[in-house]
Amino acid sequence: MTVLLPSGETVPALGMGTWMMGDDPSRRAQELTALRTGLDLGLTLVDTAEMYGSGASEELVGEAITGRRDEVFLVSKVLPSNASAAGTVRACEASLRRLGTDRLDLYLLHWRGTVPFAETLEGFAALVEAGKIRHWGVSNFDLDDMRELTALPGHCQTNQILYNLTRRGPEHDLLPWQAEAGIPIMAYSPVEQGRLLGSPALATVAGRHGATAAQVALAWVLRHPHVIAIPKASTAEHVRENAAARDLRLSPEDLADLDRAFPPPAGPTPLEML
Repeated sequence: MTVLLPSGETVPALGMGTWMMGDDPSRRAQELTALRTGLDLGLTLVDTAEMYGSGASEELVGEAITGRRDEVFLVSKVLPSNASAAGTVRACEASLRRLGTDRLDLYLLHWRGTVPFAETLEGFAALVEAGKIRHWGVSNFDLDDMRELTALPGHCQTNQILYNLTRRGPEHDLLPWQAEAGIPIMAYSPVEQGRLLGSPALATVAGRHGATAAQVALAWVLRHPHVIAIPKASTAEHVRENAAARDLRLSPEDLADLDRAFPPPAGPTPLEML
């Protein structure tokens, strides 16, 4: 399963998130094994950010991909407070040092702050020219933000947002608009940080397929051809469970049951963030 970026490049539809990974030294070996297992299974899009553990997540990812950098589509993010033209460059260079690499495949503005978009895009352009990032995008942008952004020069490759069965607001307008614009969604917390797993509706659908509730929740997100999912998994077993969701195809009956349990939005809904 792959998703096409505006650049013409394809990336895995299922990757790995790393929020809240790298913070606890006692879990480091387990988390490294999880990330390396994911790479072995083709989950080669890896997402991190300078904010996660104040750089600890980037350091963990850097260690996990040592010797395998060319296999990975590496994503990180700049904080809005660092997103001036010069600040974006400095923040990226610090991320590269923590990651132990010379380039990012995709660099995102973590959310909208007070710095004008044009200044951040100037920083992105300088980083592209220097070969320090290949592409850029954004995170936590609602429809009005995306319209404003795409009126400026440049090519946004993705918008990373909170999207799952309990956070369906983007389906009303943001997802259709981005599909029309050819800009994929990258869905973080696609299993709502595990809070979806006790749902009776998910259990019913999972039982039909001999799957787990988490696999159903991921398959539901992945049913969109223009959506990438980046669940976090801190154990190898959890990574294997996530990877198997790529083979799960939900039937119309499954989707109808999930719609009843988790109704789609009836109208415009402000974008949510975690």
